[in-house]
Amino acid sequence: MARPSPSEISRRSAFAALRAGLGPALAAPRSRPEDLLPAKVPALDRLIGGGFPRGTLVTLEGRAGRWSIAARLVAVATSRSTAAVIDDGGLYPPALASAGARLERVLIVPARSPLAAARAADILLRSRACRLVLMPAPDLRPAIWMRLSSLANRTGVVLVAIAPSGTNAAIALAAAAGMRLHCTRERPAAAGNGGLWCRFYGYTVCTELRKHRTPVSGSRAYLQAIDDVALR
Repeated sequence: MARPSPSEISRRSAFAALRAGLGPALAAPRSRPEDLLPAKVPALDRLIGGGFPRGTLVTLEGRAGRWSIAARLVAVATSRSTAAVIDDGGLYPPALASAGARLERVLIVPARSPLAAARAADILLRSRACRLVLMPAPDLRPAIWMRLSSLANRTGVVLVAIAPSGTNAAIALAAAAGMRLHCTRERPAAAGNGGLWCRFYGYTVCTELRKHRTPVSGSRAYLQAIDDVALR
């Protein structure tokens, strides 16, 4: 076997040094701040690594607190850009405004059927007109959610789907989502003196990270919600 020449040995050494230097960066990629949509809720942002990654299908699951987080995201997105909400008939714009959203920057798209919601999400993602697209999760086939997730990834849009736990929509979304947050209601919050005559003003939401591209699944954050509209 022929021995390698000095120049070849030099090239191999240089390549090995380059690979060793790049190894840690490739093994643990970090999102840049401009690639994230923060919720501006410190406990939640710490849980998810600084914010919701662009180009990701995110699911908000559970039975409480989901719309509080969604409203906060719309408020943050519309502070500098535009957001779209696919409305199945349950949207109440004053609640978004009270959470800080700029309604003049919110595109509301009515969609009363699952097929109409899927088409609206497809068009909005392809247009790249909005930084955030928010939708109640309709009952769609897993293949449709995979296509929407792929579209969000290609266009760099944060697509947020809100689904109660245990529904067909939540089950179909599980594989397609790049991030899954599960919200449950914890203890109530009261103001003033304790006892029978205290004033109830909200509750604590336990938010569990069940899926993420970084190895932090299973972590939890506790958030204070007020009337399921705004987070403090």
